[in-house]
Amino acid sequence: MDEKYMKRALELAEKGIGYTNPNPLVGAVIVKDGRIIGEGYHEIYGSSHAEVNAFKNATEDVKGATMYVTLEPCSHYGKTPPCANAIVEKGIKKVVVALGDPNPEVAGRGIKILRDNGIEVVTGVLEEESRKLNEIFLKYITTKLPFCILKTAMTLDGKIASRTGDSKWITGEEARKHVHRLRHRVSSIMVGVGTVLQDNPYLNTRLEEGNGSDPIRVIVDTYAKIPLEANVLNIQSNSRTIIASTELADKKKLKNLEEKGAEIIITPLKDDKVDLRYLMKALGERKIDSVLLEGGSELNYSAIDAGIVDKVNVFIAPKIICGREAKTPVGGIGRTLMKEAALLKDVEVYKFGDDIMIEGYLKGE
Repeated sequence: MDEKYMKRALELAEKGIGYTNPNPLVGAVIVKDGRIIGEGYHEIYGSSHAEVNAFKNATEDVKGATMYVTLEPCSHYGKTPPCANAIVEKGIKKVVVALGDPNPEVAGRGIKILRDNGIEVVTGVLEEESRKLNEIFLKYITTKLPFCILKTAMTLDGKIASRTGDSKWITGEEARKHVHRLRHRVSSIMVGVGTVLQDNPYLNTRLEEGNGSDPIRVIVDTYAKIPLEANVLNIQSNSRTIIASTELADKKKLKNLEEKGAEIIITPLKDDKVDLRYLMKALGERKIDSVLLEGGSELNYSAIDAGIVDKVNVFIAPKIICGREAKTPVGGIGRTLMKEAALLKDVEVYKFGDDIMIEGYLKGE
């Protein structure tokens, strides 16, 4: 029975996708006498937490009820008061928690407050499901570094474009819709300046519902080659554009980019390019908790080589375009031996129309 109500709490938590970053996705369900009498979820960053919203939506007195919550109730004052205290004050008898909160400001203190006040606490119910739902938050809150998802699409013979550079469209409509859901989920999207010069993308979110959040656009541009007319610098959007550049860039061009509204991050040089590790740290300091990497083959290689990639989403279309000069998803100098290959773990396969997507997590090297 606990799993039944926790599943509902997880369903509620998912409704916050795209709106709570860098906060976690949390859902809460209040059950009394075998009936759900209150539900809530964390709806938007800075607003009431799931537990408080469940109390607000309760249809009757919650005293003596059981609360199911997907993440340990907070115990500190942030933008809102501690939820653990509110649970005590409302007279909740039992709390079932999916996952402990690794936030150093919580880290077991929320559960301790509940138990110290005589509330029964059960932990670990659907813990893995909650952990996956909050994989972005879990990395960011413990390392202050963004969770990085490398997304790429290729043909069956491993090409991301034809020999002429044509790449629209490799995958079908359903796969492309999923990519826009991914963009809605993350805080930022990153490409290299080569992608901007080749495709002039908008890098925004286009959902059928029309209410997607645009990720912050991060352009990796060592020499500040991006044209001032580029779509990413002229789009009407609810998010900003960041240019990650280096000391090799023309200072006047950087000033012109700032006048266009772009934020500039100057990183040290790493192999005469933007230092991606430094960039990740700089993004984390700006409360950017996640990056969707939609780069070309060279940026993808640099990201894997720098060890910044956490998760890989590779879409494979049932097409064969051939060509020794056609680019592959990951370029660079490559590994010398097969035993040096980057390995994925926890691999899953999904189907979108005729396309498949392979998802996995990069093993530490």
